[in-house]
Parts: sequence; C-alpha cells; structure tokens
Amino acid sequence: MAGLDLDFKIPVTKEQEDETVVTHNARLGILLFVVYVHFYAGFMILSAFNPAIMSTPVLGGLNLAIVYGFLLIAAALVLALIYMVLCKKSG
Repeated sequence: MAGLDLDFKIPVTKEQEDETVVTHNARLGILLFVVYVHFYAGFMILSAFNPAIMSTPVLGGLNLAIVYGFLLIAAALVLALIYMVLCKKSG
C-alpha cells in the first residue's frame, strides 16, 4: 500500500440533518416495512395453517412455496429501490 497516506487526526464534520427530512424518511421506511411484513405474514400463515397449498404447482412446475419465496426476495429489493427513490436528501 505504498503511497497511501491516511491521516486519521483530521476532524470529520458531522452532516447537518434536517428534522423534517429525518421524520419523512423514517415514516417512509416504517410504511414500507409494514407492507413487507404483510407479504411475509401471508407466507408464514400459509405455511403454518395450510401447508398443502404451499406444495401445489403454480408456475412452470414450481410449487407455491418456492415462487412465493422468490417473490418475497424480489419484493424486498423493489421496496428498497422505492425507498431509495422516495427518500428526501435535504429540506
């Protein structure tokens, strides 16, 4: 790591956070989290109380459990992208 000069003694200035922006972003994050929890709760309820339906083929021979699981992963990524787009940077 020749030529890499790191100086850890320089003070780092803390970014000023606007309270309204922080509140907006927090509420948005909680709302999207609640949406995802509902999707996940549906998966868990089906798995716990109607496991037979989870084994039925729904898409190209894949059972509902596999398809629903992949949809949960995709939903998490989509919700993260939505959060990224809708978050406010500054007031």
